[in-house]
Amino acid sequence: MLRGRCGCNAVAYEVADEFVAAYNCHCSNCRATTGAAFLPWGEIEREKLTVTQGVERLRLLGDAEAIHEVRCGECWSLLYWTARGGEYVRVPYGTLVDEPALKPTAHMFVGSKASWYQIVDDLPQHDEYPWS
Repeated sequence: MLRGRCGCNAVAYEVADEFVAAYNCHCSNCRATTGAAFLPWGEIEREKLTVTQGVERLRLLGDAEAIHEVRCGECWSLLYWTARGGEYVRVPYGTLVDEPALKPTAHMFVGSKASWYQIVDDLPQHDEYPWS
């Protein structure tokens, strides 16, 4: 089990170390969300993530029955968002306290990456989604 938290420590969660996919996303939305060159994230079944502290501080943006993201209501850290119709969630790896077994396997949306950032690893690079 991996531990994770928001930036102000008001919210904590546990997630199984069983991510089914992991990527570094360079799209403009992920860059704006993080204030960084890219967002590393892992995807996992929704039921394998449990908020263990600060449930009352969670803020859901979007439709609880469809596409949404969950943030800390204190510091607004992005904790996870829905994927694949809500059966899965994507967890920003930067919120993990512990190291996941599955490291990012590729870069996505490099066609719109920040021009000032140079990718220097050997991971595959995709201009858009790797699965499209």
